Amino acid sequence: MFLTYCVYLSLAVCLAGVLWRMGRWFTLSIGPEAPSAPPRARIAACLHATSSILTRPVIAAIVKAWVVDVLIQRQIARKSVVRWVMHMTLFYGFVSLILLHALDDLTLARWDPDYAATANPYMLLRNLMGLFVLTGIIIALVRRHTLVLLKRFNTRADKVAIALCAAILLSGVGLEAVQISSAPLFDEMVQDYFGGDDPEEITSLKAYWAAYYEVVFPQPPVINAQSLETGQTVHEDNCAACHSPPTYAIAAYPVVKIIKPLAPAMGRIRLDIGLWYIHVLASCIALAYLPFGKLFHLISVPVSLAARAVGDTRGNAPLNRHTRRAIGLDACTHCGVCALHCSVAPLMAVIDNPDILPSEKIGDLSLWYTGRLERNRQWRLARGGNICTACGRCTDVCPAGIDLQDLWQASQTDLIDSGYFSPHGWIRTNDMVAWSKSAKTATTAADSGMHLVDNPDTFWACVQCTICTNVCPVVATSEDPRRDLDLTPQQVMNLVRLQLKDMALGCRMVWDCVTCYRCQEECPQKVPVADVLYELRNEACRRLHVVKGPTSKLSPSDLQER
Repeated sequence: MFLTYCVYLSLAVCLAGVLWRMGRWFTLSIGPEAPSAPPRARIAACLHATSSILTRPVIAAIVKAWVVDVLIQRQIARKSVVRWVMHMTLFYGFVSLILLHALDDLTLARWDPDYAATANPYMLLRNLMGLFVLTGIIIALVRRHTLVLLKRFNTRADKVAIALCAAILLSGVGLEAVQISSAPLFDEMVQDYFGGDDPEEITSLKAYWAAYYEVVFPQPPVINAQSLETGQTVHEDNCAACHSPPTYAIAAYPVVKIIKPLAPAMGRIRLDIGLWYIHVLASCIALAYLPFGKLFHLISVPVSLAARAVGDTRGNAPLNRHTRRAIGLDACTHCGVCALHCSVAPLMAVIDNPDILPSEKIGDLSLWYTGRLERNRQWRLARGGNICTACGRCTDVCPAGIDLQDLWQASQTDLIDSGYFSPHGWIRTNDMVAWSKSAKTATTAADSGMHLVDNPDTFWACVQCTICTNVCPVVATSEDPRRDLDLTPQQVMNLVRLQLKDMALGCRMVWDCVTCYRCQEECPQKVPVADVLYELRNEACRRLHVVKGPTSKLSPSDLQER
């Protein structure tokens, strides 16, 4: 009765948690688009987009995404076979155990009237799926402790998820092994199911089960040819239909051999009952924990993949953008793939800021939007986000279908609105008098490092043809370059050509440049546009560490400390 209440309680907590977690998708405002819309308006917009999608051919794209990316997990297989094996064994192992073991009364028992958990093929399949899960857990542990990035940034959620999976699996395997060798359990089986009461038949059955079913009795029965022959007859008449040989329990049988000398003691204390409680309680804890930890990605990832399959042509109204971003925050599994492919990840060797990496940045973003991020980590998040070059690699490789690039852009806007300035904001809010004084500390180009910007020969051939602007991917991805970038590359070149470099230092284009060098390669006059932008950025950083007494919220000491 106690375990029954635990199961129902954990199920209620799980359902309430899932509803609460999904409700946050319609309350979090991420980005500048209509941030004050009430949840009911967000829900209505989502339902309208969903209904329009279901009546269009795009539904085929959603089904394909679920089959290819959820069931087959093609995206993971393309990046790492080891990770694919880990995910497939964990996913299909646990799903099979839930259907074939935890819910067997609702599935197998209804499908097969003669179903028995201790008979084949069910016992073999259950153990095989257990080995699948064990394989996945071992791979996860090895990866988490051998890959440098994953080892350094293991979170509590990662450890809890692995610990719960291990507790469920190991207690289940141990329970089956103890049950196989348990004499008290054999006695209960005889009392409940044996059709006769002949002591000689029971003694012969004990001899047969001791010889072939690994049961260890406190008083070992006499095993000879006659007792085994009689025991086999009794077994076939009463037990064979429901009990397969324990050798088919391929996960538990090796454990039986190990614990066999301790079986009498374990039988006296009824360790099988204790392990049964541990196994069920661990499963209940995992079920109740599902909405509040990493395991929630079992729900959020399929939704995120469906949203990606829809694309930007469906359900991408301003209100739905907030919802899709909130889903993306919940869909992150902290797998580390984005971090392994991040173009600025090597900066971690110089700047000890974990939020340079996408996998750590999205975790802190989730905490920030839910009001749980400490202030010092907020500064770290702001600076780590500013280092991103917007190359888009993280979005391309994310197996959960999260539009990370969109999340970075939206969160940067929110961080700036909250007072966490981006580099061009730090520059603009500094006292211009202090800027001019700091400039006087470098009287030559060699001192300031401005070898290109201060050299008239760099720009004499620039004819303001705008080719650099037309080929710039940063300009191309902006809906309003004047708002997002302040100045285009061609306009920056014009300012520098007019010896107004101080005005150019604070424009967003200087800081948003991804240094792809397309502008420089396509320039018909061979003006080193990208090198100039890079030099302007370096000069601005140099001055930030020289200037004292700025008016911005982020001081040079903040920069050095954080």
